[in-house]
Amino acid sequence: MQTVVLATGNAGKIREMADILQPHGWQVKAQAEFFQDEAEETGLSFIENAIQKARFAARKTGLPAIADDSGIEVSALRGMPGIYSARYSQDIHGADADDETNLQKLLDELTQVDDHQRQASYYCAMVYVEHADDPTPVIGLGRWYGEILREKRGDGGFGYDPIFWLEEFNKTAAELDKEQKNRVSHRAQALNALVMQLRRGA
Repeated sequence: MQTVVLATGNAGKIREMADILQPHGWQVKAQAEFFQDEAEETGLSFIENAIQKARFAARKTGLPAIADDSGIEVSALRGMPGIYSARYSQDIHGADADDETNLQKLLDELTQVDDHQRQASYYCAMVYVEHADDPTPVIGLGRWYGEILREKRGDGGFGYDPIFWLEEFNKTAAELDKEQKNRVSHRAQALNALVMQLRRGA
């Protein structure tokens, strides 16, 4: 069983990624078991940021690393919050910004947007590096389409899940059970694409 460090401090991401990876025979460890500092995210894309985080975790631990960078892109906002999804409300709340303040800022910015123009998608770039200087990172991508509601529904998931409406399920992402979400989410798509590539190269 191969050990890999998950390069994230987000407990929700760790749970989802571990649930998806373990059936494939991976032993996963959170980066918090080794270190507390975070990689500097200076990229202009999800892929760039994911590579930076994976290299950082691999260098700190000496283990292979998997990192994701993900966020929500809203068509009416020209793709924002995008790579800034996790820190979207820092301009208002500073260090106190969190999932709740990010979600509320997004709702506030969409107040005047008609219901039929609230399309959005979750996007995820998932990266595996064998070591910190790996010249050929493996990349898996996923995109999950939905719409943004005007108020929260459901208490599962994290991030923007309570306002991310999925027509095919007639539910928000926060109303899906864990098994459903881990089959169809952007993170599941990206991680499964990554695992398929790694298995081919094994």
